[in-house]
Amino acid sequence: QSYIFPKENQQLQQQQQQVASVHSSSLLPQAATVPNVDNTAAAAATPSATTRTTTTTARKETDKSASEPPLFTVTSSQTILDRVEIQLDATTGICQVLLARPHKLNALDLRMFQALAETGQMLGQDDQYRQSVRCVILAGQGRAFCTGFDVPSMVKETPVTNPYKLIGRLLERKGTSGDGKTATEQSDNHTNYANLAQQVGYQWRQLDVPVIACLHGMCFGGGLQIALGADLRFATPDCQLSIMETKWGLIPDMSATVTLRELLRLDVAKELTLTGRTVLGTEAAQLGLVTRVTDDPQREARHVAREIAGRSPDAVAAAKHLYQATWRAVPEEYCLRVETQLQEQLLLTWNQLAAAGRSTLGWKIPYFQRIKELSKKAYDPSLLEGSNKENV
Repeated sequence: QSYIFPKENQQLQQQQQQVASVHSSSLLPQAATVPNVDNTAAAAATPSATTRTTTTTARKETDKSASEPPLFTVTSSQTILDRVEIQLDATTGICQVLLARPHKLNALDLRMFQALAETGQMLGQDDQYRQSVRCVILAGQGRAFCTGFDVPSMVKETPVTNPYKLIGRLLERKGTSGDGKTATEQSDNHTNYANLAQQVGYQWRQLDVPVIACLHGMCFGGGLQIALGADLRFATPDCQLSIMETKWGLIPDMSATVTLRELLRLDVAKELTLTGRTVLGTEAAQLGLVTRVTDDPQREARHVAREIAGRSPDAVAAAKHLYQATWRAVPEEYCLRVETQLQEQLLLTWNQLAAAGRSTLGWKIPYFQRIKELSKKAYDPSLLEGSNKENV
């Protein structure tokens, strides 16, 4: 009550001072110096019903959390170019990819672009990760997920005599290995067509495992386009999101033309892009920019990741690529062919039979490494025979 009625609280404090001048110690500790403590000894000895309920609830939550196994335990980690940290929980198969530039709100400089691209290649090609990772959680350290381009830092990294050098490095369609090969020569998937700026967002779609982006604080411009490449997006209610490129006289060119069309109506995408206005997580969920709103996106993502990890890795990979290959304006015949092609790859395999045994008989049959080349089957151009390839 002393916090609700400030005038009465002031009178109470005056009374407490008078009592303190008579007695060697105050029987009524001042509420202003001891917040969240009852104003009388009697009240402290006999807490109100609200206080008792809160204490009991907190104890139950503590006991419950103490009895549950940890959702994520880091068994190995590595840092890429001082910009991205990869954390792996080998027991669950959950991998956390953390943007690690918190002092700059994880803004994108050239090293961040390179680190993200290298991370995507490692997760998709390195046997250490291909064999163990079942789900990826993409998040940012510090107060924000990512605030977009760090223009001052990127300018400093570019010689003043050649201001177009940086633009060229972001827009050229080459890999990050430094061997001079084009993306087409290095890989057979859709990242062939992606430049470095596009790759950091588009690459998450090409992984055989689901990617969950956890958004908090701010998610602007290029940061939002990176998140749009994930399969799921969990955001805090107060997270700020914006397609901000038009404020700088630019267009969203980091694969947004692929990802936005799967999430938003055309008029909504135009409105958000043309105005560059900022929306909060709650509105973003209503529009379709994010999958769900939660106070703790990373904890929610870990729960979902553990559930996904309990499914057949082949079925998870095939379902992801199936929808991405057909969730567009393509001929119906093409969609039906992709469904058949992927299903034939799954039937009577070890992981398919293991999943059936788990579901019907409760057997704890382990899953083996997922089938290779599933993504290539989903995007096989030969399936378009007799169809209009320009529609794909």
